[in-house]
Amino acid sequence: MNQAVKPIFVLTGCTAVGKTDLSLEWAEANGAEIVSCDSLLFYRGMDIGTAKPAREEQARVPHHLIDIRDASEQMDIGDYLKLAIETVADIQSRDKNVLVTGGSGFYLKAFFGPVVDSVVVSEATRERVAAIQSVDGLAGMVRALEELDPQCREELDTENARRVIRALERCMETGKSVRELREAFAAQTNALAEAPKRLTILERDRDDLNNRIERRVSEMLSNGLVEEVKRLQAEGLEANASASGSIGYRETLAYLRGEYSLETLEETIATHTRRLAKKQRTWFRTQLPTGKEIDLTADGEKLADSLFD
Repeated sequence: MNQAVKPIFVLTGCTAVGKTDLSLEWAEANGAEIVSCDSLLFYRGMDIGTAKPAREEQARVPHHLIDIRDASEQMDIGDYLKLAIETVADIQSRDKNVLVTGGSGFYLKAFFGPVVDSVVVSEATRERVAAIQSVDGLAGMVRALEELDPQCREELDTENARRVIRALERCMETGKSVRELREAFAAQTNALAEAPKRLTILERDRDDLNNRIERRVSEMLSNGLVEEVKRLQAEGLEANASASGSIGYRETLAYLRGEYSLETLEETIATHTRRLAKKQRTWFRTQLPTGKEIDLTADGEKLADSLFD
Protein backbone atom coordinates (compact mmCIF):
# COMPACT_ATOMS: atom_id res chain seq x y z
CA MET A 1 0.00 0.00 0.00
CA ASN A 2 1.30 3.46 -0.84
CA GLN A 3 2.39 5.17 2.37
CA ALA A 4 0.87 8.48 1.23
CA VAL A 5 -2.63 6.98 1.20
CA LYS A 6 -2.28 4.45 4.01
CA PRO A 7 -5.48 4.73 6.08
CA ILE A 8 -5.78 5.08 9.81
CA PHE A 9 -7.92 2.26 11.21
CA VAL A 10 -10.20 3.34 14.06
CA LEU A 11 -11.93 0.84 16.36
CA THR A 12 -14.27 2.25 18.96
CA GLY A 13 -17.33 1.45 21.01
CA CYS A 14 -18.63 2.19 24.46
CA THR A 15 -16.91 1.13 27.65
CA ALA A 16 -16.74 -2.66 28.32
CA VAL A 17 -17.93 -3.54 24.81
CA GLY A 18 -14.84 -5.65 24.08
CA LYS A 19 -12.39 -3.42 22.20
CA THR A 20 -9.15 -4.68 23.75
CA ASP A 21 -9.23 -8.32 22.66
CA LEU A 22 -10.33 -7.53 19.12
CA SER A 23 -7.81 -4.72 18.70
CA LEU A 24 -4.98 -7.04 19.73
CA GLU A 25 -6.14 -9.75 17.33
CA TRP A 26 -6.46 -7.35 14.41
CA ALA A 27 -3.17 -5.59 15.10
CA GLU A 28 -1.26 -8.86 15.29
CA ALA A 29 -2.81 -10.10 12.04
CA ASN A 30 -2.29 -6.85 10.14
CA GLY A 31 1.12 -5.55 11.16
CA ALA A 32 -0.35 -2.69 13.18
CA GLU A 33 0.63 -0.70 16.23
CA ILE A 34 -2.05 0.58 18.60
CA VAL A 35 -2.58 4.26 19.38
CA SER A 36 -4.70 4.73 22.49
CA CYS A 37 -7.61 7.14 22.32
CA ASP A 38 -8.67 6.82 25.94
CA SER A 39 -8.44 9.94 28.07
CA LEU A 40 -7.42 8.01 31.19
CA LEU A 41 -4.86 5.56 29.84
CA PHE A 42 -2.43 8.48 29.60
CA TYR A 43 -1.91 8.33 33.35
CA ARG A 44 0.66 6.13 35.05
CA GLY A 45 -0.72 4.04 37.88
CA MET A 46 -4.35 4.32 36.79
CA ASP A 47 -4.49 0.69 35.74
CA ILE A 48 -7.30 -1.20 37.44
CA GLY A 49 -9.97 1.49 37.28
CA THR A 50 -9.33 2.16 33.57
CA ALA A 51 -9.15 -1.50 32.51
CA LYS A 52 -5.78 -0.60 31.00
CA PRO A 53 -4.32 -3.36 28.80
CA ALA A 54 -2.12 -5.57 30.94
CA ARG A 55 1.64 -5.69 30.45
CA GLU A 56 1.28 -9.04 28.72
CA GLU A 57 -1.25 -7.55 26.29
CA GLN A 58 0.93 -4.52 25.61
CA ALA A 59 3.84 -6.86 24.96
CA ARG A 60 1.91 -8.58 22.17
CA VAL A 61 1.56 -5.37 20.13
CA PRO A 62 3.34 -2.00 20.49
CA HIS A 63 1.02 0.49 22.25
CA HIS A 64 1.37 4.25 22.16
CA LEU A 65 0.09 7.16 24.29
CA ILE A 66 -0.32 5.00 27.38
CA ASP A 67 1.43 5.87 30.68
CA ILE A 68 2.80 9.20 29.45
CA ARG A 69 1.74 11.41 32.40
CA ASP A 70 1.71 11.13 36.17
CA ALA A 71 -1.85 10.98 37.49
CA SER A 72 -1.35 14.37 39.15
CA GLU A 73 -0.60 16.03 35.78
CA GLN A 74 -3.21 17.37 33.40
CA MET A 75 -3.41 16.14 29.80
CA ASP A 76 -5.50 18.16 27.36
CA ILE A 77 -6.71 17.78 23.79
CA GLY A 78 -3.99 20.08 22.44
CA ASP A 79 -1.27 17.90 23.99
CA TYR A 80 -2.97 14.78 22.65
CA LEU A 81 -3.34 16.13 19.12
CA LYS A 82 0.35 17.00 18.88
CA LEU A 83 1.45 13.62 20.23
CA ALA A 84 -1.02 11.69 18.07
CA ILE A 85 0.16 13.40 14.88
CA GLU A 86 3.79 12.62 15.74
CA THR A 87 2.98 9.03 16.70
CA VAL A 88 0.96 8.23 13.59
CA ALA A 89 3.68 9.69 11.36
CA ASP A 90 6.32 7.58 13.11
CA ILE A 91 4.34 4.35 12.81
CA GLN A 92 3.53 4.88 9.15
CA SER A 93 7.14 5.85 8.37
CA ARG A 94 8.04 2.30 9.42
CA ASP A 95 5.39 0.96 7.01
CA LYS A 96 3.18 -0.29 9.85
CA ASN A 97 -0.58 0.06 10.05
CA VAL A 98 -2.09 2.38 12.66
CA LEU A 99 -4.96 1.11 14.78
CA VAL A 100 -6.57 3.79 16.94
CA THR A 101 -8.70 2.36 19.70
CA GLY A 102 -10.59 3.85 22.63
CA GLY A 103 -13.92 5.37 23.53
CA SER A 104 -13.12 8.94 24.60
CA GLY A 105 -15.26 10.95 22.24
CA PHE A 106 -13.49 14.32 22.18
CA TYR A 107 -10.08 12.71 21.67
CA LEU A 108 -11.52 10.36 19.07
CA LYS A 109 -12.97 13.31 17.18
CA ALA A 110 -9.44 14.70 16.72
CA PHE A 111 -8.95 12.06 14.03
CA PHE A 112 -11.93 13.31 12.01
CA GLY A 113 -12.01 17.10 12.32
CA PRO A 114 -10.97 20.22 14.22
CA VAL A 115 -11.09 20.11 18.01
CA VAL A 116 -8.62 22.79 19.12
CA ASP A 117 -9.59 26.46 19.04
CA SER A 118 -6.63 28.41 17.61
CA VAL A 119 -7.79 31.71 19.16
CA VAL A 120 -5.69 32.61 22.20
CA VAL A 121 -7.68 34.84 24.56
CA SER A 122 -5.54 37.26 26.55
CA GLU A 123 -5.92 37.70 30.28
CA ALA A 124 -6.91 41.33 29.70
CA THR A 125 -9.84 40.25 27.51
CA ARG A 126 -10.94 37.65 30.04
CA GLU A 127 -10.92 40.32 32.72
CA ARG A 128 -13.02 42.68 30.57
CA VAL A 129 -15.64 39.99 30.01
CA ALA A 130 -15.62 39.00 33.68
CA ALA A 131 -16.20 42.64 34.65
CA ILE A 132 -19.20 42.88 32.31
CA GLN A 133 -20.62 39.66 33.74
CA SER A 134 -20.10 40.83 37.31
CA VAL A 135 -21.90 44.15 36.79
CA ASP A 136 -24.56 43.39 34.19
CA GLY A 137 -24.85 39.59 34.11
CA LEU A 138 -25.84 37.58 31.06
CA ALA A 139 -27.94 40.38 29.58
CA GLY A 140 -24.99 42.77 29.71
CA MET A 141 -22.71 40.27 28.01
CA VAL A 142 -25.25 39.72 25.23
CA ARG A 143 -25.53 43.48 24.68
CA ALA A 144 -21.74 43.75 24.47
CA LEU A 145 -21.66 40.87 22.01
CA GLU A 146 -24.37 42.48 19.87
CA GLU A 147 -22.30 45.65 19.65
CA LEU A 148 -19.51 43.60 18.12
CA ASP A 149 -21.75 41.24 16.10
CA PRO A 150 -25.34 42.44 15.46
CA GLN A 151 -26.24 38.99 14.02
CA CYS A 152 -24.95 37.01 17.00
CA ARG A 153 -28.44 35.87 18.08
CA GLU A 154 -28.77 34.02 14.78
CA GLU A 155 -25.57 32.07 15.44
CA LEU A 156 -25.59 31.49 19.18
CA ASP A 157 -27.81 30.35 22.03
CA THR A 158 -27.74 33.63 23.95
CA GLU A 159 -29.45 32.00 26.95
CA ASN A 160 -26.37 29.84 27.50
CA ALA A 161 -24.00 31.91 29.64
CA ARG A 162 -20.97 29.69 29.04
CA ARG A 163 -21.33 29.99 25.27
CA VAL A 164 -21.92 33.73 25.45
CA ILE A 165 -18.75 34.21 27.53
CA ARG A 166 -16.74 32.12 25.07
CA ALA A 167 -18.13 34.00 22.06
CA LEU A 168 -17.67 37.43 23.61
CA GLU A 169 -14.06 36.71 24.56
CA ARG A 170 -13.22 35.53 21.07
CA CYS A 171 -15.07 38.30 19.28
CA MET A 172 -13.32 40.89 21.45
CA GLU A 173 -9.94 39.28 20.89
CA THR A 174 -10.19 38.94 17.10
CA GLY A 175 -12.73 41.52 15.95
CA LYS A 176 -14.51 38.74 14.03
CA SER A 177 -18.17 37.79 14.16
CA VAL A 178 -19.45 34.55 15.70
CA ARG A 179 -20.09 33.16 12.22
CA GLU A 180 -16.60 34.08 11.02
CA LEU A 181 -15.05 32.43 14.06
CA ARG A 182 -17.14 29.28 13.54
CA GLU A 183 -16.18 29.10 9.87
CA ALA A 184 -12.49 29.59 10.70
CA PHE A 185 -12.68 26.80 13.29
CA ALA A 186 -14.36 24.42 10.83
CA ALA A 187 -11.72 25.17 8.20
CA GLN A 188 -8.86 24.05 10.44
CA THR A 189 -7.17 20.86 9.40
CA ASN A 190 -4.23 18.67 10.34
CA ALA A 191 -2.55 15.46 9.28
CA LEU A 192 -4.96 13.29 11.27
CA ALA A 193 -8.10 14.91 9.88
CA GLU A 194 -6.78 14.78 6.31
CA ALA A 195 -5.73 11.11 6.41
CA PRO A 196 -8.13 8.48 5.05
CA LYS A 197 -9.87 6.56 7.83
CA ARG A 198 -11.55 3.18 8.22
CA LEU A 199 -13.98 3.31 11.14
CA THR A 200 -15.61 0.40 12.95
CA ILE A 201 -17.96 0.82 15.93
CA LEU A 202 -18.56 -2.16 18.21
CA GLU A 203 -22.00 -2.65 19.77
CA ARG A 204 -23.77 -5.00 22.17
CA ASP A 205 -27.38 -5.13 23.23
CA ARG A 206 -28.15 -3.35 26.48
CA ASP A 207 -28.54 -6.40 28.73
CA ASP A 208 -25.35 -8.00 27.45
CA LEU A 209 -23.37 -4.78 27.92
CA ASN A 210 -24.80 -4.15 31.38
CA ASN A 211 -23.81 -7.65 32.47
CA ARG A 212 -20.28 -7.05 31.22
CA ILE A 213 -20.13 -3.73 33.08
CA GLU A 214 -21.23 -5.35 36.32
CA ARG A 215 -18.62 -8.10 35.96
CA ARG A 216 -15.92 -5.58 35.16
CA VAL A 217 -16.69 -3.43 38.19
CA SER A 218 -16.73 -6.47 40.46
CA GLU A 219 -13.38 -7.60 39.07
CA MET A 220 -11.88 -4.12 39.50
CA LEU A 221 -12.75 -4.10 43.18
CA SER A 222 -11.53 -7.68 43.65
CA ASN A 223 -8.27 -6.80 41.88
CA GLY A 224 -7.52 -3.89 44.21
CA LEU A 225 -9.19 -0.73 42.93
CA VAL A 226 -9.49 0.74 46.44
CA GLU A 227 -5.79 0.16 47.11
CA GLU A 228 -4.90 1.67 43.73
CA VAL A 229 -6.87 4.83 44.51
CA LYS A 230 -5.29 5.11 47.98
CA ARG A 231 -1.84 5.01 46.40
CA LEU A 232 -2.76 7.51 43.69
CA GLN A 233 -4.35 9.81 46.26
CA ALA A 234 -1.04 9.88 48.12
CA GLU A 235 0.72 10.73 44.83
CA GLY A 236 -1.50 13.76 44.17
CA LEU A 237 -4.37 12.34 42.12
CA GLU A 238 -6.83 14.96 43.38
CA ALA A 239 -4.72 17.75 41.86
CA ASN A 240 -5.89 16.48 38.46
CA ALA A 241 -9.63 17.10 38.22
CA SER A 242 -10.00 15.13 34.99
CA ALA A 243 -8.45 12.01 36.47
CA SER A 244 -9.87 12.20 39.99
CA GLY A 245 -13.34 13.03 38.66
CA SER A 246 -13.49 10.05 36.31
CA ILE A 247 -15.85 7.14 36.87
CA GLY A 248 -14.43 4.57 39.25
CA TYR A 249 -11.99 7.01 40.82
CA ARG A 250 -14.38 9.70 42.04
CA GLU A 251 -16.65 7.11 43.65
CA THR A 252 -13.73 5.34 45.29
CA LEU A 253 -12.44 8.64 46.66
CA ALA A 254 -15.92 9.22 48.11
CA TYR A 255 -15.80 5.73 49.65
CA LEU A 256 -12.45 6.56 51.24
CA ARG A 257 -14.03 9.69 52.73
CA GLY A 258 -16.66 7.45 54.32
CA GLU A 259 -19.55 8.42 52.02
CA TYR A 260 -20.27 4.88 50.75
CA SER A 261 -20.22 1.34 52.01
CA LEU A 262 -18.24 -1.10 49.87
CA GLU A 263 -21.48 -2.58 48.51
CA THR A 264 -22.79 0.88 47.61
CA LEU A 265 -19.47 1.71 45.98
CA GLU A 266 -19.80 -1.23 43.58
CA GLU A 267 -23.42 -0.41 42.74
CA THR A 268 -22.63 3.28 42.21
CA ILE A 269 -19.68 2.67 39.88
CA ALA A 270 -21.78 0.24 37.83
CA THR A 271 -24.69 2.69 37.60
CA HIS A 272 -22.45 5.56 36.51
CA THR A 273 -20.69 3.32 33.98
CA ARG A 274 -24.01 2.28 32.43
CA ARG A 275 -24.96 5.97 32.11
CA LEU A 276 -21.61 6.69 30.47
CA ALA A 277 -22.15 3.88 27.95
CA LYS A 278 -25.54 5.34 27.02
CA LYS A 279 -23.97 8.77 26.44
CA GLN A 280 -21.17 7.24 24.40
CA ARG A 281 -23.62 5.48 22.10
CA THR A 282 -25.41 8.77 21.43
CA TRP A 283 -22.11 10.55 20.86
CA PHE A 284 -20.85 7.98 18.35
CA ARG A 285 -24.14 8.18 16.46
CA THR A 286 -24.24 11.98 16.27
CA GLN A 287 -20.60 13.09 16.23
CA LEU A 288 -18.72 10.53 14.13
CA PRO A 289 -18.94 9.85 10.41
CA THR A 290 -20.72 6.72 9.25
CA GLY A 291 -18.64 3.61 9.75
CA LYS A 292 -19.04 -0.13 9.90
CA GLU A 293 -21.05 -1.35 12.91
CA ILE A 294 -20.59 -4.77 14.46
CA ASP A 295 -23.05 -6.08 17.03
CA LEU A 296 -21.00 -8.47 19.12
CA THR A 297 -24.11 -9.83 20.84
CA ALA A 298 -25.79 -10.78 17.58
CA ASP A 299 -22.75 -11.68 15.51
CA GLY A 300 -20.50 -13.21 18.12
CA GLU A 301 -16.86 -12.37 18.71
CA LYS A 302 -15.74 -11.36 15.26
CA LEU A 303 -12.44 -12.64 13.91
CA ALA A 304 -9.71 -10.07 13.44
CA ASP A 305 -9.81 -10.12 9.64
CA SER A 306 -13.49 -9.10 9.54
CA LEU A 307 -13.25 -5.88 11.55
CA PHE A 308 -12.71 -3.51 8.63
CA ASP A 309 -14.13 -5.49 5.68
